Amino acid sequence: MNVDIQFLKELQEELNTQPNDGNAAPNFWGLMDYKWTPTAEGFEDRTSIYLPRCGEAWEPTALYDDFIDGEIEVSDEALEDLHSTDASNDEDFLAWIKCFYDDEAYIVYEKKESFIVPDRMFITKAEAQQHIKMNHYHYTKDVAIYTDEAHTYAMTAWRAPKVERLLNILMSFDWESVQVKESVTK
Repeated sequence: MNVDIQFLKELQEELNTQPNDGNAAPNFWGLMDYKWTPTAEGFEDRTSIYLPRCGEAWEPTALYDDFIDGEIEVSDEALEDLHSTDASNDEDFLAWIKCFYDDEAYIVYEKKESFIVPDRMFITKAEAQQHIKMNHYHYTKDVAIYTDEAHTYAMTAWRAPKVERLLNILMSFDWESVQVKESVTK
């Protein structure tokens, strides 16, 4: 049997047996991921400390660890003072940073937002899951438990008659009745 017909038969079986995650047909799969975005104080899911000197924001515990581990170099006096600073208090830690490392540092309030990853479209959920597994380094992780946060996201091709027709053909066509002609090359 032609390998393309075999592929279509296997795809049909997968399409007809995969979950739809509550979405109406015709459905396809995308990816959902997460990002941290600035927000107003009181609406945050976390705080970070922005260091203009480095040009990036850091989670306070990770920043503290980097100072302690010597990843970010400061004087012995600064390290000694850091040990007596309440690093779990963002304001106290920020005061230490301003005194010993970057006097323009400030607190950033952030919230976690989900977003649909652009330029990703899969016909099957399994293919989307495999993509995340093989490309995990492009997506966010839950640093507390070191797992991917990105996940499959079922979407409906709403009012897309050609997509609906194509998926219906793929899901209902009798592939056993297809005869493949030998190609003629000149």
